[in-house]
Amino acid sequence: MARSLHGLARPGLLARAEPGPRPQQLLLLLARHHEHGGLHQPEGSVMRRIRTIPVLAGSVVLTAVLAALAPTSAQAAVACNETALVAAINAANSAGGGNVVLATDCVYTIASSHSSDTDGANALPIITTAITLTGDNDTITRSTTAGTAGFRIVKVAAGASLTLKGNVTLSNGSAVTDGGGILNYGAVTLTASALTGNTAQGRGGGLANEDIGAPQKGAVATFTNSTVAGNSATGQGGGIYNGLRGSLTTTSSFIDAGNSSGSQGGGIAAIGSTSTTLTSTQISANHAVMTAGGIYRQNGTMTLTTTPVSGNTPDNCVGSSPSVPGCVG
Repeated sequence: MARSLHGLARPGLLARAEPGPRPQQLLLLLARHHEHGGLHQPEGSVMRRIRTIPVLAGSVVLTAVLAALAPTSAQAAVACNETALVAAINAANSAGGGNVVLATDCVYTIASSHSSDTDGANALPIITTAITLTGDNDTITRSTTAGTAGFRIVKVAAGASLTLKGNVTLSNGSAVTDGGGILNYGAVTLTASALTGNTAQGRGGGLANEDIGAPQKGAVATFTNSTVAGNSATGQGGGIYNGLRGSLTTTSSFIDAGNSSGSQGGGIAAIGSTSTTLTSTQISANHAVMTAGGIYRQNGTMTLTTTPVSGNTPDNCVGSSPSVPGCVG
């Protein structure tokens, strides 16, 4: 789903210890030992043969050498089904965090919610630690089967973090409050990943950096080479809502292709946020019912670098205060 935006020793305490033989030397010794049936050494003026069992000794040492040289096995991928994915995230939370490797080209279809609180239901367990979902062209989506209840894809708790990388898409989330794809109180990072086709009855169809008052740390979201498309919210921020004390950074990303808001900020709404920093990010073809189909801003620091805001309806950034830097119309 991701697209490129073109143009835009300390010495040891045993100082006298001699180094042992290298693996190659061990193998050479074993070969010679096997060839001559043993090793010879002087004992006074008489040479005495030291007999061993060449095959057994060689097998033991060779096995040890090969084990030391063998590469570490790769982490097993999570089986391509709802139960396995939920169990893997629960295990990572219980372990204090970790990397969850997804099966290649898998669509994890979630038929029911697996966590819920005052913010509503979630497809996945609430992220309470530092968890990475490492994909290989994967999608995590709410089932489209008739009668499936509404629930967002995932919530990230305060102090926790969620990283999506390797072309992971979260889609078809449906939140009764904020954050149709992701509701974020902590830190979220997307690298070469996407949020598509999610809805929120509140704010932030794709992602909501939830409002967080002082003295708690605000939510943080970072997008790199990622896409936010086709999401919708009844409130502000069809694609992304960057709320009170939140920080949003996007680089070489796309916020386009039909994000929509029933209020302001079809692409992005930044309301009382600490910072919104957009670099080489295309904001286009988004829609808002009231105003600012591209970006809607109310206070907070905002920086746009090589970031075109164009082709949004009914306008791009009208009504923002202060104005969106470099945005016309």
